Amino acid sequence: MAEVKEIKKGKIGVTTENIFPIIKQYLYSDQEIFLRELVSNAVDATQKIKALARSGEFKGDLGDLTIKVKVDPKNKTLTVSDRGIGMTAEEVDKYINQIAFTSATEFLEKYKDKIDNIIGRFGLGFYSAFMVADKVELITKSWKEDEPAVKWVCEGKPEFVIEPADKQDRGTDVILHISDDAKEYLDDNRILGLLQKYSRFLPVPIKLIKSDGSEVLITEEPLWKKHPSELKHEDYIEFYKKLYPESYEEPLFYIHLNVDYPFNLTGILYFPKIRSNLEIQKNKIQLYANQVFVTDSVENIVPEFLTLLHGVLDSPDIPLNVSRSYLQTDANVRKISNHITKKVADKLHEIFKNNRKEFEEKWDDLKLFIQYGMMTDEKFYEKMKDIYLLKNVDGQYFTLEEYKKLIKDNQTDKYGTLIYLYATDKTEQHSFIQAAKDKGYDVLLLDGQLDVPFINFLEQKLENSRFARVDSDIIDRLILKEDKPQVNISQEDQQDLSIIFEHAATKTGTGTYFVQFEAMGADALPVTITQSEYMRRMKDIGRLGGPDMRLYENLPDTLNLVVNTDHQLIAKVIEQKNQALGDKLKQLREQIAQVEKQINELKEKHKDKKQDEIPQIDREKLDELNKQQEDLENEKGKLLREFAEQNNLVQQLVDLALLAKNMLKGQRLTDFVKRSVQFIEA
Repeated sequence: MAEVKEIKKGKIGVTTENIFPIIKQYLYSDQEIFLRELVSNAVDATQKIKALARSGEFKGDLGDLTIKVKVDPKNKTLTVSDRGIGMTAEEVDKYINQIAFTSATEFLEKYKDKIDNIIGRFGLGFYSAFMVADKVELITKSWKEDEPAVKWVCEGKPEFVIEPADKQDRGTDVILHISDDAKEYLDDNRILGLLQKYSRFLPVPIKLIKSDGSEVLITEEPLWKKHPSELKHEDYIEFYKKLYPESYEEPLFYIHLNVDYPFNLTGILYFPKIRSNLEIQKNKIQLYANQVFVTDSVENIVPEFLTLLHGVLDSPDIPLNVSRSYLQTDANVRKISNHITKKVADKLHEIFKNNRKEFEEKWDDLKLFIQYGMMTDEKFYEKMKDIYLLKNVDGQYFTLEEYKKLIKDNQTDKYGTLIYLYATDKTEQHSFIQAAKDKGYDVLLLDGQLDVPFINFLEQKLENSRFARVDSDIIDRLILKEDKPQVNISQEDQQDLSIIFEHAATKTGTGTYFVQFEAMGADALPVTITQSEYMRRMKDIGRLGGPDMRLYENLPDTLNLVVNTDHQLIAKVIEQKNQALGDKLKQLREQIAQVEKQINELKEKHKDKKQDEIPQIDREKLDELNKQQEDLENEKGKLLREFAEQNNLVQQLVDLALLAKNMLKGQRLTDFVKRSVQFIEA
């Protein structure tokens, strides 16, 4: 296309009939990125003129290269101006009208040894302006002195108008006539926010000219572009505070990334203190392409566990593309992701190797991040398994291998399984912890947000190993060394005590109780309450999981009430029961036995017959006997429950067990205190 001396009209060179609905609906996922694209184009043009000056082709004065963004609500325009390379009429036709081309690629190849940055890598960035504008004017003048200025106008249709323009200075002005449904982009603060979000670290300063004529200079040094040897610790901390002004805590440490082969990557990743609330921590890594902000939603771009880190990643090998799905499948992005994972693991190994004490001091803040990574990334697990730490209730730290050696001899059960005992609350579970220590066992402290799913994960990785919470059973059953000793009370007494203690415990309303009998020794507690390891873990995982896991969270509490048949107080309860109910219970048992005998005789008589072959009179008799048996059992149960209600010793034993589990509250706690005083006075 030759020099423009008069108005010319034409159609934009696209294969589709109308590119503009596609731009608005499909090519761009976020409307606001139009400003990023236009400013990026302006930076490209500015970098090009600097490259030409360095090469000696441009011998003029570069002057002020600040890119200006002007808001004019009165005229409903937003203008982006640069003093870069500009375009000739022929270049406007080639790079604006022919959408398939992109000047950046061609220029980069020619001046690859001179250029600092070329942001634009595709030919549609300019057309993002039509997401917010009814009409776009482009007024440009090439750096070549003999080339006149040209004006290009398009109203959101394939047709354009190109004509001579009155512009004396080199560079380009892009004037957007903002549409009625995009008036927010005529607001000073909205534009300022977008420039600070997308363009604060660009290599060319940006100046916002507000609607009242005041100016704001937007420029900030990208620390990650410097070499680590040029920076001090204080520089990294100050930069962190600029990135996250709302953060009150300093990061634990940081990694400065500076890679030029086999891909280009710079950045600074910070390890924040992460103790809970995984979701709150995400969306803190800012992804840049040549200092242009792309996104802070990097899930599926980097491994999910890395989204817990904070900081900046910048790579020209990450395409400045509007589609996140494209980023997620890009080969360079995958390579970068793998490299970052390796660098993070290497940094952690470095600290562990060079300063174990520092590593242990930071462990509680690092643990959640490391657990998340090990569970979700097998390669990260392999890199971290040798330095993963376990902490016991005494505050001592061990690697997995160190801890295995510590407990192997003493905490291996009779089946050859290594039992890792743990507590989740040192205060509430103190009595259980102490019982384990009295046996010479070590107890871990696992009170973190991901500890429950992580021990499930470890049980799959560690051979012949199992984790058991100290209050999930009596200590002798948690690590079974030999066959259980025989219970020394009769079956009748066991049946009676089951009803008595279940009723006494159920009054708390804290769950469903299953009464068990164990010969635990005369020095062990008379009654202990435990909770099944399996059921408790399922409920804990339900709390952590999504909607599909809520079913497990709402499962009723199932608790075991373990009665120590070796304890003298249990013998005393049996004695008091026999004194109060002995004759009545004996009589009821005899009656129940007689009824059971008749039921069995009838069943034996007709054992080979189908139901309809049994005479009606015998069927009615069997129904009557079953009803008698049920009534007698109910009567016996009523007697035993009334005994439980009235017997202070039973109530006191159950309350002591509840107290040890921190489950004694409200009126029942008040009654326990009063009853305790009565026992002391007696």
